[in-house]
Amino acid sequence: MSDFSVKPVLTGDRTVLRPFTEADAEVMAEIIEDPEVVRFTGAPSGELTLERLRSWYGTRSEQPDRLDLAVTDRATGELVGEVVLYEWDSHARGCTFRTLIGRRGRGRGLGTEATRLIVGYGFEQLGLHRIELEAYGYNARALRVYEKAGFVVEGVRREADLRGGEWVDWVIMGILDREWAALSATPR
Repeated sequence: MSDFSVKPVLTGDRTVLRPFTEADAEVMAEIIEDPEVVRFTGAPSGELTLERLRSWYGTRSEQPDRLDLAVTDRATGELVGEVVLYEWDSHARGCTFRTLIGRRGRGRGLGTEATRLIVGYGFEQLGLHRIELEAYGYNARALRVYEKAGFVVEGVRREADLRGGEWVDWVIMGILDREWAALSATPR
């Protein structure tokens, strides 16, 4: 594996993951500002102007050190969120994963499939050894999605963040290439 330069299109039964374009900025602004997204991912750092978002999403395909893909509903083509592999460590063949799914994409299995598609790509096409993530301990829906995709809880950073005046935990999860291979060999 050299880097994340190739930005693939990954197609599942319900979703298509595709590279971002500048044109995705308006929909992503709505998704990022969704109160539930903010609750589970945190508020954006700095003001999110449309110009700033156009610049961000318009340059995702140029980044060799991360893979940002738009999650779209296969049936309608509607953009519903994003999946990202980042913090790439070439020596350890590992990276960090994150995702966010907006209101119109929730509760339909799109996030679960998108997670499986990008994790599978990471292991099967990029030769990654390990993918890890962190999620708020109170984000039960996300933790369930990650467990369904094969991630294992490795630890908890207790009271690691102050949210709304309350201390909250970060759950650390990971999945290894051999665990993914074993899951992929069995029907799910």
